[in-house]
Amino acid sequence: MKEETIKYLLDEEAHAFKGWDFSYLKGRWSSEKLPWNFNTFVKEYLKDSDNILDMGTGGGELLLSFKHPYEKTSVTEAYKPNIKLCQEILAPLGIKIYPIEQDDILINVPTDFYDIVLNHHESFSPSEVKRVLKENGIFITQQVGAYNNNDLATFFDSNHKIQFPKMTLDQTVKSLEDEGFEIVFKNEYYPKIKFFDLGAIAFFAKIIQWEFINFSVKDNLDKFEVLEKRLKDDGYIESTEHRFMIIAKRK
Repeated sequence: MKEETIKYLLDEEAHAFKGWDFSYLKGRWSSEKLPWNFNTFVKEYLKDSDNILDMGTGGGELLLSFKHPYEKTSVTEAYKPNIKLCQEILAPLGIKIYPIEQDDILINVPTDFYDIVLNHHESFSPSEVKRVLKENGIFITQQVGAYNNNDLATFFDSNHKIQFPKMTLDQTVKSLEDEGFEIVFKNEYYPKIKFFDLGAIAFFAKIIQWEFINFSVKDNLDKFEVLEKRLKDDGYIESTEHRFMIIAKRK
């Protein structure tokens, strides 16, 4: 592999990442559309009068797109750099911020308060979601499943093991039903994702550390050589994502 290519990959690996914003990869990757749309579901349920909680909001990127009244909006966030972003971006708007230690333990979040709890790719405890929701409140979640990018992660590490084997639609539905939730909608899908340059993979794999465990460019130069040839032959490098969606009502 050429020295300039190695330097390029190392630079991409080191590129700063803020919030949960992948705009740096715009035009450099694509993902197959899901058979549902999280945003559409949220907009169908959301009323201006609702008190809403967005779990694991990142920097509030997705949340702000719903343009919900700020005084009716709360968020949780556990990742310290993102807590700082929330305090800089969301707090001045009047959005209530709950910094937490663990993603699924909603410390200081009020009980029986929220009409809707949103959760986009954040871990959660069904009992905690039930606690903070009002009776007949709605929980809307899209999750990254256990087998997400398992093919590409295994390519880099032949000993790769799935870290969250219980993250499937069936097991998550059961955990919610065991807490007394009524399942309103559920679906699961395995969309294809395509990367159009090697640097996009280096950047992505370094960020998603729970899938690409102990990943580094230097340890995988031989693998990048294989990918470089695949890219020249096919024009892209493909991986398989795993997503599932659930809407549940607290009884």
